[in-house]
Amino acid sequence: MRTTVTLAADVAAAVEGMRRTEGIGVSEAVNRLVRDGLAKPTAAARYEPTSYELSQRIDVTDIGEALSLLDEAE
Repeated sequence: MRTTVTLAADVAAAVEGMRRTEGIGVSEAVNRLVRDGLAKPTAAARYEPTSYELSQRIDVTDIGEALSLLDEAE
């Protein structure tokens, strides 16, 4: 398969550097760099819930009672 790809300047420099130091072709250098990038684990984004200070406090251990209070507040 032949595909035309335009590389960013920093990527092209990395490909050229690998090609020269390891004596490999452009395709092999690109493939190795891509495989290295794919093999690196990505850091999962940390979830930070948003919380708000509410003026009314309710006991949520009794869900029915909590829902009744919320319905009355409407």
